[in-house]
Order: sequence, then structure tokens, then C-alpha cells
Amino acid sequence: MTNLLGKVAVVIGAAGENNMGQHIARTLADAGAKVVVAGRKAEPLKAIAGAIAGDWALCDLSKKADVEALATTVLERHGKVDIAINATGWGLLKGLHEITEEELDQIIALQLKGVHYFLSAFVRAMPHGGSLIQISSATTQCVIDDHAAYIATKAGSEALIRCVANQYGPQGIRANVLSPGFTYSPMTEQSFAVPGLADAFVKEYPLGRVGTSEDIAKAALWVVSDDCFMSGQNLQINGGLTLRRNPRPHEIQAAVGAAMAAMQAAGN
Repeated sequence: MTNLLGKVAVVIGAAGENNMGQHIARTLADAGAKVVVAGRKAEPLKAIAGAIAGDWALCDLSKKADVEALATTVLERHGKVDIAINATGWGLLKGLHEITEEELDQIIALQLKGVHYFLSAFVRAMPHGGSLIQISSATTQCVIDDHAAYIATKAGSEALIRCVANQYGPQGIRANVLSPGFTYSPMTEQSFAVPGLADAFVKEYPLGRVGTSEDIAKAALWVVSDDCFMSGQNLQINGGLTLRRNPRPHEIQAAVGAAMAAMQAAGN
């Protein structure tokens, strides 16, 4: 088992109950790390920190001052940062001509500028090296309709990671990306509730199922470990989805329609 005893880890985006950030935090804590969870809501952060014997701090990733204050706070409380993971995201599903200027500004602030703030702050907090992870998305490789702003900003975050890996490798910093596909999480719970919708996606996954937050957390555990001799890479933790593609809208509609018809027939 990977041993992270003595390591100090920060997980941003862990304020949603049972979300991907919280799964990652629990996995790192189980491996022995002292984990600091961060996000915008105090009560769930306090709860997860208590459950894993960790620490917590408020942080809005879209605000540079918040991110820099988080790095400073962790250094003051724990003396160092060995691991920093950004698991924030906003699954904005909206057509190119429908997205408002305000929404575009918001997603850029969170998924591009926020990643820049995250990397800048924690590179400086790791003068003796460490591991940085950005959670991106398989959609930057396997595009899906009505997701352009999300995909574009996630792709930008991947480019930032490559730049950091190249420039700060001599400092002992490894920077990598984990890219889930369609993953069961609080952010996608409503989608999974639509009869037949998940079926349209499952057939595109060679391993026969969509992902879970545990899949991502287990991958993160290896990537942050000292056994991982890798940097500047984008790991596709999505069951082989990138060998195929995401379903087209008409295929999703057909799968949902078939499931609804089957339910009606069973009811009759």
C-alpha cells in the first residue's frame, strides 16, 4: 500500500458532500497524509476534516488572494506542502450561442484563471519539490456537444500543467492531469437519474462501465506517491473512453426514449 506518512496534502474542491475532492481527501488520509481540505463552504469542510483527522480552510479558487492565503495558511499551520490537488469544476452544459457573457466569465475565472492561481501559489509553497494534480476531463479528447466553454477552459488547464512540469521539474515538482469521463458524482447525479441516459455512455467505454470518484482517488494516490516517476502527463482515468467517443445527442435521446418506452410498457 502507498505510504504517505509525513506528507502534507491540500485538496481544493472538497466542500461538496461525497464529491470527488472528498473521495481524494479520504484516500490520501487513509494512506497516512495530513490532508487540508479547502473550498467555499465551511460546514462540509469541517465535517470531512473531522472525519479524516485533517484540517480545513475556506478558499474561492476564482480569487487570487484566497488561493495565496490558502497556501500561506497551510505553510503556517503544517510547515510544508508536499501535495496539492485541484478538484474544482463547473459542469456548464450550454450551447455556444446560449451561454451568457457572465457565465463565460465565471467559468474562465474558475477553470482557467483559478488553475493559474493554484499552480502559482503552490509552486512557491514547494521549494523542495512536491506533486501537483489538476483534475480535467476526457471531453478535451472526446468532445461532446453543448460543452464548449467547459472543454476550452479544461484544455487550458492542461496546458498550464505542462508548462509547470517543464519549468519546475528541476525544483523537484511533478505536475500531472487526471481526466475522468462521465463519472458518478454529486455534479452528475441528476444526469444519472434520467432513465437510459447512462446507457448511451456505457456502450462507449471498453471496460463496460462509467467511472467513479474512487477510480480517480486511487489514481491520484499513485500519482502523488514518491514511486511515480512521471510529470507533464494527462492520465485518462476513464475506462478506455478515449479509444472511442462520447455519444452524439441523437444517440442519447434514443437511449432515453427507449428506456422511457420500456418503463411505460412494464407499467402497462
